[in-house]
Amino acid sequence: MKVSFFPLLAFLLSAVFAAEPISNAQTTDNSESEHQHTNNWAVIISTSRFWFNYRHMANSLSMYRTVKRLGIPDSQIILMLSDDIACNPRNAFQGEVFNNADRQLELYGDNIKVDYRGYEVTVENFIRLLTDRWPKEQPRSKRLLTDENSNIFIYLTGHGGDEFLKFQDAEEISSYDIADAFEQMYEKKRYNEIFFMIDTCQANTMYSKFYSPNIISCGSSALHESSYSHHSDTEIGVAVIDRFTYYTLEFLENITTTSKSTLQDLFDSYTYEKIHSNVGISTELFNRDPKDVLITDFFGNVQKTVIDEPTEDLLYVYDGDENDYSAETKLRKVDDASDLKRPNVTAKSSTKNSSFGSNVITLAWKENTDYLYSSALTVLIIVTFFFAYNKF
Repeated sequence: MKVSFFPLLAFLLSAVFAAEPISNAQTTDNSESEHQHTNNWAVIISTSRFWFNYRHMANSLSMYRTVKRLGIPDSQIILMLSDDIACNPRNAFQGEVFNNADRQLELYGDNIKVDYRGYEVTVENFIRLLTDRWPKEQPRSKRLLTDENSNIFIYLTGHGGDEFLKFQDAEEISSYDIADAFEQMYEKKRYNEIFFMIDTCQANTMYSKFYSPNIISCGSSALHESSYSHHSDTEIGVAVIDRFTYYTLEFLENITTTSKSTLQDLFDSYTYEKIHSNVGISTELFNRDPKDVLITDFFGNVQKTVIDEPTEDLLYVYDGDENDYSAETKLRKVDDASDLKRPNVTAKSSTKNSSFGSNVITLAWKENTDYLYSSALTVLIIVTFFFAYNKF
């Protein structure tokens, strides 16, 4: 008779444990929106050498200045400059680079941080940068330390042709090379989304072979089209910026970290009359509509700021002697948090019920009710069978 209780006990216990509380993951709606990115990076490259390509360095430095202004730190910007135009003997303004003939904005100042310069700017290093295939001694400051939550803005400028881009007039990278590098990045979970922008002749052909997901591309010129400079500086003696980059910057100068302008707004600003070529946009690989993508999703820093809504019991302070802790507290409401900094004002908790506290208690109770119920039922069954077993 005693033995007959054990199968029943085992059955009841298994039923209790089978009814374990539902985890947070199980209660999550399957239609949950796509995971948003948590960090932004920029890769900005000028691939040209020689003095007459002054504008390509100015293009890159202008983009560098823009992403820094919008909050992306140097630690998340990779800047590659293939020539030091600022210190070129032909430069009438030694140590300075300008992108406009009025020379109101100097781009090369003391705050610039160049990660790769001169002969470090190669096709191999660019591919290694994207795929993170480096020897172990490679400094972290010269690596693209992205992850699956990273949005990456990649900007290239220089001389190109049909599906190729020159590096230093010595080697070329093809659209296939970049497409393969992006696929490796995708397989290694090195990005969330990529915005690829290129300002060269026949630029639109450079993204024609991309096939990895979540990449949106923009180029300055179509197949068989040139990319033109905007204007020259007579004292410098060469063109100082390209048309496509000039009008991109013109749009971005009106952007702040809180702007709601989108990539579609940027794309709509390009006209043939301005650029003198057909700007290309590729969105087939991108899973969002450009009109829903903020400019700051790529050009700005990610700022996850939550602002508390004011409540009636938000700020109460003890307005008495800081050493007097009698039962009769003197509470008064303050409208300005800066008032808390006054001498002899000690912050006290409000005597009102805190909605936040009650919400926390409610949430904790909901999350643990199933577990407590299961535990109590288990103990009750064990105790019942213990006495029943001893009785029989």
